[in-house]
Amino acid sequence: MTWLTWLLLIVAAFALIFVGLTAVGAKRWTGATQAILARLEAKRLPASPTRYDPREIEGLPAPVQRYFRTVLTPGQAIVTAATLEHTGRFNLSPTGEQWKPFTSRQRVIVQRPGFLWDARIAVAPGMAVRVHDSYSDGEGLLHAAVSGLFSVANMQGGGELARGELMRFFAEAAWYPTALLPSQGVRWTAVDGHSASATLTDGALSVTLLFRFDEAGHMASMLSQARGRIVGKEVSSAPWEGTWANHQRVDGMTVPLTGEVAWLLPEGRKTYWRGTVTSLNHEWSP
Repeated sequence: MTWLTWLLLIVAAFALIFVGLTAVGAKRWTGATQAILARLEAKRLPASPTRYDPREIEGLPAPVQRYFRTVLTPGQAIVTAATLEHTGRFNLSPTGEQWKPFTSRQRVIVQRPGFLWDARIAVAPGMAVRVHDSYSDGEGLLHAAVSGLFSVANMQGGGELARGELMRFFAEAAWYPTALLPSQGVRWTAVDGHSASATLTDGALSVTLLFRFDEAGHMASMLSQARGRIVGKEVSSAPWEGTWANHQRVDGMTVPLTGEVAWLLPEGRKTYWRGTVTSLNHEWSP
């Protein structure tokens, strides 16, 4: 055989190996996803109360009252779970700009708080990094693997990781806003005419965020003064902010459909996530 024939055979062999590895990785990732989802469902609790009563927001800070009156409907059922799909871009570089397109599916359980973000970030033609970002039963999980097989990050447990993941659940409650009601365990504290701080406790963990609201009563942003930031094998603490836009009526509630998330570092704002909700389905108390 000629050298060209040998080259074609080698290329074909590598292509078959790549396809096989991709298939194996996809199967393993699907299995891991199902296991995490099963743990989420196992800790699911019924909502109490089952309906939103506007009397429960009496006495809350004025911008918080305005927010609930804007986004909720009196007597509506309480959200118990949600399933979202996103598309957007993710910055893979902790110091520079390395934006890659992603798609994701997210499952949220409101009580007991938990979620799974299952993402696919395209890093090269035919190659993707799969990401599980999750909080369940008081523990956090961050697992990223090329083609679902070769791990580039794999952390699980309590402490700062769990705290950061619970903070993410809390920050994203604008997508399932009944979770922010006092009856769902949130304590609100007045700050000024357009913002208020809120605290959520789950077991031994407690997180506090500053929420800001616009003139229309929509949630405009959230801020944590300190969230664990993982760079390589190092974990440091930095201010963390998310902003919301494109507020639309979905399932009888007003929720944001676009947003971005950033670290506020000494050298400047470091945005790493920009996304759009392409699908949002809520589940309700009976």
